[in-house]
Amino acid sequence: MSFERPARPNRSQLSVPGSSSRFIEKAAQSAADIVMLDLEDAVAPPDKPAARRTVIEALRDVDWGARTVSVRINALDTPFMYRDLIEVAEQGGDRLDLIMVPKVNKAADVHLLDVLLGQIEMATGRKRIGLELQIETAEGLQNVDAIAAASPRVESLHFGPGDFAASIGARTTSIGGPVPDYAVLGEPDGAGRRDPHLADPWHYVLARIVVAARAAGVRPVDGPYADFKDEEGLRWSARRAAALGFEGKWAIHPGQVETLNAVFSPAPEEIERARRILEALAQAEREGRGAVALDGRMIDLASIRQAQVMVEKAKRLGLA
Repeated sequence: MSFERPARPNRSQLSVPGSSSRFIEKAAQSAADIVMLDLEDAVAPPDKPAARRTVIEALRDVDWGARTVSVRINALDTPFMYRDLIEVAEQGGDRLDLIMVPKVNKAADVHLLDVLLGQIEMATGRKRIGLELQIETAEGLQNVDAIAAASPRVESLHFGPGDFAASIGARTTSIGGPVPDYAVLGEPDGAGRRDPHLADPWHYVLARIVVAARAAGVRPVDGPYADFKDEEGLRWSARRAAALGFEGKWAIHPGQVETLNAVFSPAPEEIERARRILEALAQAEREGRGAVALDGRMIDLASIRQAQVMVEKAKRLGLA
């Protein structure tokens, strides 16, 4: 069975503990593009069955407005995954849009989920459920191309920085923030001082994920920035992700949503520039000219494609 992937806004993905009805109701009133009800890391093992019931009730009873709603189930190697998937998908109603799956290691993991969800949809008549997949292990990153293309049900790939760092044995406890030891010393100045220059230990991982996602036609989404009181650090982390081609980023606190929505939205001047490029292209076509110029500069095909992507994104976000 084939599906057309919805073009969902995904600038901010707000993670909410599935065990807290109060937090869930607050998240439903937030400006997040996607609200994700978490049954995995945010819930202690003894509380997971109760949290599952809380999430199902919230999917049915809370007014979610027009926003997309996702549920993060527990990983495939846990005793909770099966019940999470079956009960949430069967009982959660049609306000459930997506299932987030942690620690996806290979394409076979996705095939299993695809078959189970297909069976549930046929048996219950419920609407189609998309998949969001977290890349959180060395094995998952090694197989990321096959994972991204494993099913048309896959809508997005997400980086999980904390578990990935543990998977590769990285010497850090930071989640989404800088790693002080990942630096090089500069040349000595006149007084013999050598300043350290921080590098980005996750650049390869992020670039690998974004290329795999874009090649498969799915959304790449960056993981959380754990220090939710550090707005400037969050902004720079989001700017890095946006520069690499990511669609958005996780929020672990409602206070992070506004910053993420702003960073991952095209600026008004960018939208206007893109519009002018497309208008110049249309004018050139009407006049039978093969060359397109704007403000005294020639515009190449790559610039035109970038402008088209920019305008389409602005339309999806209601900015154009």
